[in-house]
Amino acid sequence: MAEAPLRWAERLRNSAWAFALAAISAGLMLAISELGYLRATGQLNELVVRGQARLQLSRLVRRVADAESSQRGYLLTGSAAYLAPYRDANLDAQDSLVQLEPLLRQAPAPAQADLQQLAAHVRAKLSETDEVLALYNAGRQTAARELLLTGIGRDEMASVRQLADRLIDQQNALVATGLGTVFDTLLLNRLGVATMTAVSLLVLVLYLRQRRQTDDALAAQQRLVQAERDRLEEQVQHRTAELTNLARHLETAREDERARLARDLHDELGALLTTAKLDVARLRPQLVQAAPDLVPRLAHLVEVLNSGIALKRRIIEDLRPSSLTNLGLLSALEILCAEFAERLDVALHTQIEPVSLSPSSELTAFRLVQESLNNIAKHAQARQVAVSLHEQAGQVLLSVVDDGRGFDTAAVGHGRHGLVGMRYRVQAEGGQLQVSATPGQGTQVRAWLPTQPG
Repeated sequence: MAEAPLRWAERLRNSAWAFALAAISAGLMLAISELGYLRATGQLNELVVRGQARLQLSRLVRRVADAESSQRGYLLTGSAAYLAPYRDANLDAQDSLVQLEPLLRQAPAPAQADLQQLAAHVRAKLSETDEVLALYNAGRQTAARELLLTGIGRDEMASVRQLADRLIDQQNALVATGLGTVFDTLLLNRLGVATMTAVSLLVLVLYLRQRRQTDDALAAQQRLVQAERDRLEEQVQHRTAELTNLARHLETAREDERARLARDLHDELGALLTTAKLDVARLRPQLVQAAPDLVPRLAHLVEVLNSGIALKRRIIEDLRPSSLTNLGLLSALEILCAEFAERLDVALHTQIEPVSLSPSSELTAFRLVQESLNNIAKHAQARQVAVSLHEQAGQVLLSVVDDGRGFDTAAVGHGRHGLVGMRYRVQAEGGQLQVSATPGQGTQVRAWLPTQPG
């Protein structure tokens, strides 16, 4: 017999019904709590109304009695000091009648009938006191005394007290009934919440057991994933090291090839252009005498040769900056920045200090500034550019900042290799590259390079 509940609990624990049962239990608990709250709130509001009705009934009887006492005091003493309390009590009694009407509007029919009778007797009592005072003030003291001795006021006051007591008793009975309903509601709410709590605890225990098994299986899976991740991370680090070495080798090979091309252009093309220019210089005197009409063509040829020589020099400087080899990094950067500012008519500010870098790092720094200025010239449309180079915390910080168009670094296409090339080149020297840009707010390129020991 005990095996059936165990099998049911096992099936429940291993199925998705546990979560549905938990959701239903939570919903039922919330519904029971909300219904109990609404019912108790309604009863409490009703009790508040009954309490206010009792207070108004007691206040009505007290103020009518106060009016009667003030009237008697005035009749006995003739002092006008009793008239003000009389008028206040009279107004308060009438106000209590006005406030009692909405409070007893939902009361049973007998209570409403008693309220109407009470109002009639109160008005009759107040009318009797007003009439006595009116006769007395008119100098008819005998008539006022006879009206007072008729006992009409005493009978009306007795009726007021009787009806008020009856209404207060009715309100007390309603309050007792309402309190009983509130206590019953609270008890039912307590039982419902306790039942749903027990069901929720059962579901929670089943869920925790299932969660523990799931966590164990997940932990085993995570260990396998972590082992695979470690293996892949090791491979990535190995491949990264290979790519870094390959990038360094490619940059070295490219710089060597640039140096070779620069030498060939300088030695061979430079010699050819210089020879051609000398030949033109030798021909010039002869053409002036023999064919003066060809002199303008000869001058144009000289200009073309000069342009070719200047182009050759510019290409050689781009391939292998002689200023970097002959003058050092500081002068080379100053010359590069001055030429850029002159060529594009841009305000360029430099703050370049002496630093200790290896020759390859100096070349990397020069190429980084060169590439950054080329990008500014092509894309940025900048008005202000700042280039700085100084040592900071044992490293050399190189930065190029402009106020141009900027760009979204997350949307850089795969075909734009300039930033990627600069990053790998800086990393190959053991440094770090940071590119920060915002559309419409310019670009900041910063590189940290290790200083050369000694």
